[in-house]
Amino acid sequence: MVIAVPDPSYDAILVVGFGGPEKPEDVIPFLENVLRDRNVPRERMLEVAAHYRHFGGKSPINDQMRDLIAKLRPELAGRGIRLPIYWGNRNWRPLLTETLREMTSAGIRRAVAYVSSAYSSYSSCRQYLEDISRARAAAGPDAPQVDKLRVFFNHPLFIAASAERLASALRQVPEERRERLAVAFTAHSIPLPMARGSRYEEQLRETCRLTAERAGIPSSRWQLVYQSRSGRPGDPWLEPDIGEHLRHLKSEGIADVVVMPIGFLSDHLEILYDLDHEARQIAESEGLNFVRAATVGTCPLFVQMVAELIAERVTGDPRRSAAGDFPAWPDTCAADCCARQTA
Repeated sequence: MVIAVPDPSYDAILVVGFGGPEKPEDVIPFLENVLRDRNVPRERMLEVAAHYRHFGGKSPINDQMRDLIAKLRPELAGRGIRLPIYWGNRNWRPLLTETLREMTSAGIRRAVAYVSSAYSSYSSCRQYLEDISRARAAAGPDAPQVDKLRVFFNHPLFIAASAERLASALRQVPEERRERLAVAFTAHSIPLPMARGSRYEEQLRETCRLTAERAGIPSSRWQLVYQSRSGRPGDPWLEPDIGEHLRHLKSEGIADVVVMPIGFLSDHLEILYDLDHEARQIAESEGLNFVRAATVGTCPLFVQMVAELIAERVTGDPRRSAAGDFPAWPDTCAADCCARQTA
């Protein structure tokens, strides 16, 4: 491994997460943060709150972020990068605003930010930039500059980590039935206007294609589908829904389905409830053997990728790893990239 000299203008790393409740009394305030300024009926919020309480009112997402940070430190040290790592969330403690104030008090001048999302859309990219901007404003005029890392849907190590998780799930299907199984890649559904204003769907399809190819799955046996939609029932969102897709697979005579949440980086509540609970129930009612692949989480290949993204920025390395048909995404988003669109 080549160790480059870090740019001295960077003096910290900021890890930015979605956040999640850690006890039952956190659930409603957390969801109110998530749904602020969004056209989601309160009945739907209470329904989702029940999903969290089904699992004891705690999301595993914060623990997974702690684990990522712990594994990232030695990975970065091996590359000669020994910067302090700060952590702030969009929706729950530690909140990004609190973290930026802490960084300001510590005299941090410039940080590189890893955001826990691989794709471009308003909610998965632009909104994080807005969150960081608001947090810097709240921290005052001495707040550090924060540079977000590029999206990494086609980074070779992300593809390798995803394919490794998929291959592990495929092995859970009896060998004699593997040639007939179907793979359903899932991602969070978003409103169609938001999808049309971003490269979200296009990037997801490329990640699915590259992951399937590396795992030896032909294009005829995988499909990108969606989960976890919210909002008003009549509003158009990305489809097909995972439940509809499972029923379709059964009608096509498929006996085994491997479901991989390719649009998510960690096994949080939308995975545990929407897939492991609801989708599994649908599959079982249809007589389908349901196998759920793990997200990349904190597997070694994924941690290596995050360290590589940080290293390429803080060392000024001009190389940008990318797999497939797309080039590496630019370091800086265009001013009109992934604008918020609701109609």
